[in-house]
Amino acid sequence: MGISSRKPLTVAVLLGGPSSEREVSLSSGKECAVALRDAGCEVIEVDAGLDLVSQLQAIEFDVVFNALHGRWGEDGCVQGLLEWMRIPYTHSGVYASALTMDKQRTKDAYAAAGLPFVKSVLADSADVEAAHVMEPPYVVKPFNEGSSVGVYIVSEAANGPPQLAREMPKIVMVETYAPGRELTTTVLDGKALTVTDIITDGWYDYHAKYAEGGSRHEIPANIPQDIFDACLDYAERAHTALGCRGLTRTDFRWDEARGLDGLILLETNTQPGMTPTSLAPEQAAHGGMSFPELCKWMVEDASCDR
Repeated sequence: MGISSRKPLTVAVLLGGPSSEREVSLSSGKECAVALRDAGCEVIEVDAGLDLVSQLQAIEFDVVFNALHGRWGEDGCVQGLLEWMRIPYTHSGVYASALTMDKQRTKDAYAAAGLPFVKSVLADSADVEAAHVMEPPYVVKPFNEGSSVGVYIVSEAANGPPQLAREMPKIVMVETYAPGRELTTTVLDGKALTVTDIITDGWYDYHAKYAEGGSRHEIPANIPQDIFDACLDYAERAHTALGCRGLTRTDFRWDEARGLDGLILLETNTQPGMTPTSLAPEQAAHGGMSFPELCKWMVEDASCDR
C-alpha cells in the first residue's frame, strides 16, 4: 500500500553513507531532494551515518527516499533497518536488494527465469592474481558492488593475470567478457520503459558513467525491433524474478554479429543513478514523466514490507 498524497509529504532523503559509492549517492540524493521540493514535498536531507537510527528518530517525516548506493544502502541492510523501524521507503525491499547486490545469486535467479547471461566463477583474489582462472578475455569485478567499481578487463593479448587493487574484496567474480554494445532498460512499477544505447569510446566504467562527456545516450536505441523487444521483455522478467519493487534498471551487452543470441544480461540495479541526466530518469522523461514527477511517484509508492 503506497503513501497517501492528500497533504504535502515530508520526505527524508537518505544520501551519502559509508560505501565506496558515497560521492555518487551525494550527487543523486541532492538532485532528488531538489526534484521532490519542486514536486511540492517537504524534504530533509540525511547524510546516513553509523548513528542512522538516532538521526531518523530526531526528525519528523512521512517517508524515506533511499538515495544511497553501494553496500549498506542497496544490499538490504538499510532496508532491514527501515522495516524494523516501520518506516515506509522507496525502491526494492530487503530480499530483492540483497539478491541483486550479489552478482552470482542474481545470475542464479536469471537462470531460473530462463534469462541469458555469461559464464562466471567466484574466485579468491590471490588465485586471480596468480594465474588466469579462465581463458581471456574476461572481466574481474567485486561480486557485491555497483557503479563499475573495481572492474578489470583482461584481454586476449594479456601477458599475465591482473594485479588487483588492495581495496578489492577477498572473493571476486571472474566473468567471460561479453563483446558488443551496451544497452539498458528501466522498469517502473513492473513495466519496461524503453531501451537506451550507451555509446562510449571504451568500457562503460565509473568514469564513463559519471564524468561529463564520458558517454552518450541514444534514446530510444537504434537497434532491430526484435532486440529492442527482447530488452523490454528480459528487463521485466528480471525485475519480477528478483522480487523487485518500484524502479530498477537492467543492463545488457549485445553482440550484433550473433543477433538475438548475442543479447545477454549483465546485472539488474535496484537503485540506479538518480540525477536528471541519469539513465533511468532519462527514460522516464522520454516517456513524458519529468524528474520531479518520477521522484514524487516513488515516494507515493513507498511502503514497508516491500
